Amino acid sequence: MSWISRTAIRVLLAGMAGAAVLALPATAQAAGEEYVKYYTVTSAYNGSPENLTEIAGRFLGSGGRAGEIFDRNAGRKQPDGKVLADPGRLRAGWLLVMPWDAVGAGIQYGVLPDKAPAPTKTKTKSPTSKPSPPAVGGGTPATGTRPSPGAIPSGVASQQTPGGSTGCASAAASSTKSDWARLRLAADKAWPQSRGKGQVVAVIDSGVNGVMPQLAGRVAGGSDIVQPGRRGDTDCLGTGTAMAAVVVAKQVSGDGPVGAAPDATVLPIRIAVNQPAATPEVQAKAIETAVSAGATVLALGTYVDASDAKVAQAIATAITRNVVVVLGAPTPAKQPDPQAKIGEGALWVAGVGVDDKWAVDYRKGTVDVAAPGVNVSSLGGTAPTAGTAGGGPVTGSGTHYAVGYTAAEAALVRAAYPELTAQQVTHRIKVTADRMGDGDPPHSQYGWGFLNPGEAVTKVLTEEAKEPPAPLPTGVVSEPAPAGPAGQAKDSGGRSTVLIVTALLMIAAALLLGHRIWRLLRRDPADEPAAGPEEEIDLYDPRFRTPAPALVTSGGPAPPPSPPPVNGPSFTGHRPVDDGGEDHWSRVGGHWSDQADRPAGPGRG
Repeated sequence: MSWISRTAIRVLLAGMAGAAVLALPATAQAAGEEYVKYYTVTSAYNGSPENLTEIAGRFLGSGGRAGEIFDRNAGRKQPDGKVLADPGRLRAGWLLVMPWDAVGAGIQYGVLPDKAPAPTKTKTKSPTSKPSPPAVGGGTPATGTRPSPGAIPSGVASQQTPGGSTGCASAAASSTKSDWARLRLAADKAWPQSRGKGQVVAVIDSGVNGVMPQLAGRVAGGSDIVQPGRRGDTDCLGTGTAMAAVVVAKQVSGDGPVGAAPDATVLPIRIAVNQPAATPEVQAKAIETAVSAGATVLALGTYVDASDAKVAQAIATAITRNVVVVLGAPTPAKQPDPQAKIGEGALWVAGVGVDDKWAVDYRKGTVDVAAPGVNVSSLGGTAPTAGTAGGGPVTGSGTHYAVGYTAAEAALVRAAYPELTAQQVTHRIKVTADRMGDGDPPHSQYGWGFLNPGEAVTKVLTEEAKEPPAPLPTGVVSEPAPAGPAGQAKDSGGRSTVLIVTALLMIAAALLLGHRIWRLLRRDPADEPAAGPEEEIDLYDPRFRTPAPALVTSGGPAPPPSPPPVNGPSFTGHRPVDDGGEDHWSRVGGHWSDQADRPAGPGRG
């Protein structure tokens, strides 16, 4: 086997191996990353066998939604080999795929396992046990009234700390946990591509309790605008810490919230100390300080009034400096309209609950995207006192939670696509959101829909290869970017598709190279026309050849004159030769040749 053959085989095998390495992980990822909510059926609940109606009432709030559970599971083989056929008959250990809004103890989120854990009997409540606090559901806070944008999270009991070094209000951790926001947002689906590394999210609010173990190492010192010269990593009101927690918090001993962009850094800019208010001058200076400090994303808390001219100008300037600005959608009480002052480029967010109801009464037509803002698990951070970090896990409601989640998604996108402008980042967040409401986006109540971090960092947008897109309108129905069927912006391939396409291109290139080399190897030298003897190869047309003059030797006869030029391929003539003989023109070969029957000249035998 020649070296060309060996090289061709090696190139072909290397190309196919590289393509396989790229294609297999993408295929496996596409096949194995279908995350769902599911519930493992137990042997009994409250002393009675479980059924779909009871399960729907417990986790979905209405037994009438049992049909939704049945449709998701009918005909699918269970771990014991059986299938669901009767809504009233369930077997312990069966795995039921649940709707996305299922919430409660026993609901799990992830890839559906192949087998269920050993069935256990659900504990029944003891008549003498102390009743636990009622679970809070729906789109309203625990108090039964919608919280104001600047409300302290529910579960925080405010009291003044006499003689404390910080003079901050203390907080008691809420005993009511709600995980619906984390499950529905599913930010962990974005983490294989981006965790927000290298991004600085400025939280402009009440400061952040940076010494809490859940936030340790993820919060910078920041700046206190109210008290110049001090740091911003202290919090008396808790709202700033709650925002920071949904961005970068980590669990401690398996408890507490998990931030959506865990590798980002929070820069706390403090504009409120003990009172939930800030002057326009302080707000504007805080925005300018954050931009000057290198923040890539601004999360404006509910103490920022964007309707003020000074604040609006600071926000507009930040946008021109290529900073993503996230803030709560305006309420009807905000006059004049802040969006008219700021213009395009900012992200206006609405907080919603598990039932998609607004956290507060926003002005219709002003919402860009929606995010969790009701009954959200986070951290209630007050300033630390002697020997304690202060605060702890809480469940609260308010627009500031939605702002925090949206800022976290912006950090994920900026880390995944550092070449995108702030305008392109906001565009990507909008067009990858899950559609809410009827009709084409933007919806008058939900804008472009609910945040989808996984889609935001993986979806391929063809418009990003061109000029930066024009800012998408807010609250005005227009033609959306190309989407999937029925206006749903589904994943057009994502990075997995890019890998598969790359693999196919490598295979095609390898096959093309192999084919070219095969053709070279297949060419047989024996098939080439053989050349005659060297003396018979004539590269020139003899009709236009000027014969070289014959050498004249001393005493010898002079050579005869050359024949006149003759045109035409049928010419048969004579030309003088050195040896005194004659060569004849061959009509067949097209060259001079010797004739065997001509008289032998001198020197010929």
